[in-house]
Amino acid sequence: MAILRIVWGSGKEVFTRAIDGIDPAISDEIRDAAVHTKGVKDVTEVRVRWSGHRLHAEVNIAADPESSVEAGRVIAKEVRQQLLHNLTYLSNAVIHVDPLNASREEHHDVRGHDYGDLTSHRHDK
Repeated sequence: MAILRIVWGSGKEVFTRAIDGIDPAISDEIRDAAVHTKGVKDVTEVRVRWSGHRLHAEVNIAADPESSVEAGRVIAKEVRQQLLHNLTYLSNAVIHVDPLNASREEHHDVRGHDYGDLTSHRHDK
């Protein structure tokens, strides 16, 4: 019975990893570390994926809309450093910074747009 329990647990973990499954606690840890970094006003999205045996994160953060581009870069650099230093299971982290007043995914929606004289087109999800 003990052997079956071990095999079941290991098999479940291998299957989850095979379909790029991530433990939700990992996303929560990443979000928590990012939101507690100085200058971060909000964490709007955390995406984590496996690449071989390495774990990569993409994090969208929001900063003060009155901040300069340079200030946003400094905040993003600090978030990345905090993540990689404190969450040793991460191999890489890409940080995207938006102003707080335009920080959700709907502000990046490109399903329908017009480019002047160019043919109008859509990007449906």
